[in-house]
Amino acid sequence: MTVTLPPRRRALDAAVDLLGTEGLRALTHGRVDARAGLPRGSTSNYFRTRAALLAGVSDELAARDLAALSAAPEPRAPAELVDVLCAAFGQATGPDRTATAARLVLFLEASHDADLRAHATRGREALLDWGQKVAARSGAADPRAAIVAVAATYEGLLLHAIARHDTLDPRPTLALAVHAALGTAR
Repeated sequence: MTVTLPPRRRALDAAVDLLGTEGLRALTHGRVDARAGLPRGSTSNYFRTRAALLAGVSDELAARDLAALSAAPEPRAPAELVDVLCAAFGQATGPDRTATAARLVLFLEASHDADLRAHATRGREALLDWGQKVAARSGAADPRAAIVAVAATYEGLLLHAIARHDTLDPRPTLALAVHAALGTAR
């Protein structure tokens, strides 16, 4: 049985694909329609402006990230947090590489677009909230600062893996960052 996605979802998936494979300049309503196999003008029915389309993609990517975290086993110890981060990293740089590249394109665009920055910030805050709870359960003296440090390390590794095609194993660096941030022995 073939399942057809709703047109709005097809438009978002196509927009993510365009951003992740061809960059920001490739993102137009017409190109999204064509990539999604939608009738001309469909994407603009859901996202009236380019800014609305960018915001929609940012929100979609954040929702995907949160869904993936919700499906992952909840880390109960620092080593388990490292395992979850490494699994997420493998997914982000492997099967989800295009979506990760799209996310990085949006991060750069958000640096000079306040509305898009607000969307990206909401998504990141939700991820940090999840991590802060994990850090608190692990006994971090300052759970928020701990997870911000871990997130910065993860994001830096991800940037290099996508932009430079760096194939470095993230586990040693992530383990060092997690244990240092949480104040636990390795």
